[in-house]
Amino acid sequence: LLSPVSLAVSSTLWCCYSVTTRAALHASKGDTVSLSCTFASTSTPTSKMTVDWSYKPQTGGPTHTFFHFSSQVFPPKDPQFAGRVRWQGRPAHGDVSISLINATLNDNGTYTCSVRNPPDVHGSTNSHIVLTVTPKVRGIHFTDVAVLLAFVLLPSGVITLLLIGRILCPRKERSQSKAYRSPIELIER
Repeated sequence: LLSPVSLAVSSTLWCCYSVTTRAALHASKGDTVSLSCTFASTSTPTSKMTVDWSYKPQTGGPTHTFFHFSSQVFPPKDPQFAGRVRWQGRPAHGDVSISLINATLNDNGTYTCSVRNPPDVHGSTNSHIVLTVTPKVRGIHFTDVAVLLAFVLLPSGVITLLLIGRILCPRKERSQSKAYRSPIELIER
């Protein structure tokens, strides 16, 4: 026989399901962002299982569903997401993730992953991710370095070497006696 404690634990483990995502995600403009979402259920996923992804802008406004899965993918028709969402899920393995291609600053906001897997109806059916997209920081590229070397550092280096050479090896000045003298100067002496 099972004790009351093991019976309570057993019923908790087999009564519900849960949906899990990361709490926050950061990306740069233009990145492909993986919005990971997993679920655990006591029931095997069937054709009745549905997945919805919804979005609420960071600036406020209503939440709207932009992606739906129910035995097949229903791509987004919303202009903000059309052509930029790829299904990455494997429901049989508890994965209902999507990828957001070419992230924009307008994608900042809260994404909600909702999973329904009847007959399992007890538990947490959704989870939220706060996505922050920032402008891409431009790093120094080889071409930038080459231009800097060619137009700034190289001429500066040549001028510096000429000045150092002039200081260390001054020109010998001709003495007055060997200098060219005009006929008038010669007569005045």
